[in-house]
Amino acid sequence: MPSSWRHSVCALDCPDCCSLLVQVEDATGQASRLKGDPDHPVTRGFLCAKVARYLDREYNPDRLLYPMKRTGPKGSGQFTRISWEEAITTIATRLTAIADEFGAQAILPYSYAGTMGLLNGSSMDRRFFHRLGASRLDRTICASAGTAALNAAMNTRLGTEPEQFAHSKLIIAWGANILSTNVHLWPFIVEARRNGARLVVIDPIRTKTASLADQHIPIHPGSDLALALAMAHVIFRDGLEDQNYTQHIHDLAEYREVAAGMSPERAAALTGVAAETIEVLARELATTQPAVIRVNYGVQRSDRGGRAVQAIASLVAITGQFQHIGGGITLSTSGAFAVNRQALEAPELEPGPTRLVNMSALGDALTALGGPPVKALINYNSNPAAIAPDQRKVLQGLHREDLFTVVLEQFLTDTALRADIVLPATTFLEHTDLYFSYGHYYLQLARPALAAPGECKSNVEVFRLLAKAMGFRDACFDDREDDLIRQALHSDSPYLTGITLEQLERERFVRLNLGAPSGEFLPFAAGQFPTAHGQFVTGGKELAYVPPIESRHGEGKSAGYPLELISWKSPEAMNSTFGNRPDLDQFTSRVILHPIDAAQRNIVDNAPIRLFNDRGAVEAIAQLDAQQVQPGVVCAPGIRWPSKSKQGLGINVLTSQRLTDIGNGATFYSCLIEVEAC
Repeated sequence: MPSSWRHSVCALDCPDCCSLLVQVEDATGQASRLKGDPDHPVTRGFLCAKVARYLDREYNPDRLLYPMKRTGPKGSGQFTRISWEEAITTIATRLTAIADEFGAQAILPYSYAGTMGLLNGSSMDRRFFHRLGASRLDRTICASAGTAALNAAMNTRLGTEPEQFAHSKLIIAWGANILSTNVHLWPFIVEARRNGARLVVIDPIRTKTASLADQHIPIHPGSDLALALAMAHVIFRDGLEDQNYTQHIHDLAEYREVAAGMSPERAAALTGVAAETIEVLARELATTQPAVIRVNYGVQRSDRGGRAVQAIASLVAITGQFQHIGGGITLSTSGAFAVNRQALEAPELEPGPTRLVNMSALGDALTALGGPPVKALINYNSNPAAIAPDQRKVLQGLHREDLFTVVLEQFLTDTALRADIVLPATTFLEHTDLYFSYGHYYLQLARPALAAPGECKSNVEVFRLLAKAMGFRDACFDDREDDLIRQALHSDSPYLTGITLEQLERERFVRLNLGAPSGEFLPFAAGQFPTAHGQFVTGGKELAYVPPIESRHGEGKSAGYPLELISWKSPEAMNSTFGNRPDLDQFTSRVILHPIDAAQRNIVDNAPIRLFNDRGAVEAIAQLDAQQVQPGVVCAPGIRWPSKSKQGLGINVLTSQRLTDIGNGATFYSCLIEVEAC
């Protein structure tokens, strides 16, 4: 049967931002195959396991196809189909009434990275809420602490190109399970190792990446800052810092002083990493050029996580790795995609200053916030009922009958189950969007590869319709997708100079104007950081280490909750995105314990267990593994949809709303629990 190949871009929250090719059958218009674009320098023709199965999601019979309104209790799943006209009119009427009675700040948008597309993630929606005068959302659930760390250190978010990893001689994956969360970096690492490079993984969990590394260094959760300071201690003590490059460090003397107080012996007691191991790794980093650190966001999901990232970046600075192709550090490359967000989001539409509500404290926002209380929640690109911390409070808030909730979704998630109005959303294969990456330097355009099924609409179209229904006559609400793209590209950033919609249309992906060929971008080889003084900032005394409150050495530890929980990223899912799949649900229903901890609690392999703390409890199936976790650590592999469990609760019933040291991020990986046999 004749078919054609069409281009698209993966919109999932992943640094790889893959270029895709979609095989579409001419007779039916349906997709029959997905593959990675072989022409893209990072995608290189292959896909991760998640996206390779994306057509199962695209054509899933449970896909939401029509607007619906709730007809039963919240959470019951009782809905009836309505027209788009009724849905939009109902929403506009309710939002108007709420704004009139309580003020527009009683309306809260809630969204994150369900799509990484700029248009469907942060364009018409932001214009709508700005014009409405709604509360603003502080989007902190994933990356804000690490972002704050890089901004504090360098005033930008640039990282070593993935292509350069092939030239590295030492690669440290620090809290980075590359094979599960950044798989398109792996071929470059393989190439480097063929040329003699060593791969070292620092991670509390023996991930797949760790199992394939030259060395796995298991570390106690939340103690990364102590390890980084101890490595700096050795480097300074032994005079191994790059004497030429340290002139580009603003607060070097203060950093030396803080590092002097964290000896390898002290760090060993805090981190569980032997002092000798710390000594050897520090010297290896200082004497190997080029060396690169791939640090990931797991590091920053603890009380001192932001400063931990800053301290890790500081190791790269004092050893001069920024000077070498294949050296440096990568957390994110997103700082190079300096699109014109002012034009995209139109914050000038706000009628006046509005409050900022932290999404990591949604439970408190829905149950305790006043002046005014949250009376309407508009949710899109996220599933807070599953992914937000302190889940019991979140669900309590979502069950309020006086909370008007609208959810834009593709499936009936736990959040959608508690909605008053559910609107069917397109997938990334069905709409136009512009894509940046936080793992490489290629800007990409995608047009619809498939027709939207049923009555699904893009986020851009939904918020355009809502604006019209609310009576917003501003010209910006008439903008079409191509208008939005051109406005985004109209930027004063040199990295975007000359890049046009027409070029993206022709070429599909365009490398940013980095002033260097692919694989040779060294923005800080001569210092010249975009800080006020042009120098790198370590943070100095701000790096002083205090164990996370909920950790084995923290002040919040008690005999009642001796185990540290890490709700690890599933290799088969993207947060909660694929939680409706039965095979994935079976995987995420299991929790990994060390046999020593299990024996102390009379827990056997494959037996039901109960995990609990003061915030709540959840049941799971025990998986005993002496290799994957260390004693004292419990690993929950991924985010299970609460509705899939007998209790209607997921792993985030155990996590807290406590925030990180900088960036006000979530502290998912600083969580103490106890486990017992059911």
